[in-house]
Amino acid sequence: MASTASASLIKVQAVLGGATQCQQSAKARGMPVLLPKAEGLGFSASSRVTGLHLATSVDLPVKKVAHRHHAVSVAAAAAPQTEVKTGTRGKLNKVVLAYSGGLDTSVIVPWLKENYGCEVVCFTADVGQGVGETDGLEKKALGSGASKLVVGDLTEEFVRDYIFPCVRAGAVYERKYLLGTSMARPIIAKAMVDVAREVGADAVAHGCTGKGNDQVRFELTFFALNPSLKVVAPWREWDIKGREDAIEYAKKFNIPVPVTKKSIYSRDRNLWHISHEGDVLEDPANEPKKDMYVLTVDPEDAPDTPEYVEIDFESGTPVSVNGEKLSPAQLLTKLNDLGGKHGIGRCDMVENRLVGMKSRGVYETPGGTILVAAARELESLTLDRETMQYKDQIALKYAELVYAGRWFDPLREALDAFVTEVTKCCTGSIKLKLYKGSISVASRRSVNSLYREDISTFEEGNDIYDQADAAGFIKLYGLPIRVRAMNREDK
Repeated sequence: MASTASASLIKVQAVLGGATQCQQSAKARGMPVLLPKAEGLGFSASSRVTGLHLATSVDLPVKKVAHRHHAVSVAAAAAPQTEVKTGTRGKLNKVVLAYSGGLDTSVIVPWLKENYGCEVVCFTADVGQGVGETDGLEKKALGSGASKLVVGDLTEEFVRDYIFPCVRAGAVYERKYLLGTSMARPIIAKAMVDVAREVGADAVAHGCTGKGNDQVRFELTFFALNPSLKVVAPWREWDIKGREDAIEYAKKFNIPVPVTKKSIYSRDRNLWHISHEGDVLEDPANEPKKDMYVLTVDPEDAPDTPEYVEIDFESGTPVSVNGEKLSPAQLLTKLNDLGGKHGIGRCDMVENRLVGMKSRGVYETPGGTILVAAARELESLTLDRETMQYKDQIALKYAELVYAGRWFDPLREALDAFVTEVTKCCTGSIKLKLYKGSISVASRRSVNSLYREDISTFEEGNDIYDQADAAGFIKLYGLPIRVRAMNREDK
């Protein structure tokens, strides 16, 4: 610890009277709850609470790393440092590694040190991937040879600044995919750039394979925010071919191998969704197994009684559920619980990856599916025909840019400005009925509604719309069609 002279030892007394929706939900399931950050302070990944009230002391050297929209805490518990030498592939000074604590990233740490002779700073982002996911990571990182672990609590920022803009835009990739992984990668990569600047790193590294989309998403963000950073992608360089090779490499450097039951599926989870790939899903002809799903119950097993949920929006942004004002992350957590209970948000699709191949994946997005449905219903009240149709067109491009990792692209930012402007009128309340995997609308209300009952009624009630006027409109509107037909008759 003494090696990090700039970090001050802070004794933190944290007293939490109550809990967020996330904590309450986790407590009800008997699961540990991540300890939230005190104002201006950070807690290590091992800090957590298991009840609604906590009084605890945490002795941590903490260094605050400032971000434009968030802060991460640098836990300065350092591993014993050895002399850094030039590696077999060259020399880097310090590398910030996107770290999960799994087998792959655990062996990347010694591999970076061996091949690039560098100090390795591990970075883990909390984007709502699940309670307890960051427990024990500091010990694992230091045991693998990292100099420190940085944990970034990005959950609120992720929902507010990445998820909600996509909801407003109506961004859906290839008719189905709600972009769960695509939205998460830019915020993680951005935080890595910020940490690299703070700790003086000259390179960043990730554990993405050379076949997937994520390598592109990470690296385009690195390029956009700090083009001088070197990028190391071990899966495109090393000789490790699979799990057994990785275990052997870990043994070579006395790295503790994570003892976990190996999932037959490749999964990615955050507060928006969870994705499943691999095993039987690699054949599009196979139906997913019932026990594969994590966030949602089988619609056949969902309650026999429908449940209603009402969501309030302000300028296209969801702000409350059933009359309760909630933070972005709390709101999404509540909808996840409701949607999961009723089997909402399952999606099985074959998609076109950015790198050219097709892949099959199954996604669970319970709260997100509810939000997207509610946002569309509100727009049906408040947007005129031309605006809605044009917005639908740019939504396709918006989704394509996000999927391709171009979050910081000027075009996406320009499209976002358009969406922000046209959804200023999208203030109102939508009530939905959830029942056995389905969503139906029960009520729509908005002070900016363009729907007028006195105009739309079949009964004669005002002078605004005269049905006789329709004859002249139809003649003019259909004039090109009539002219074309007349030309055919004259030939």
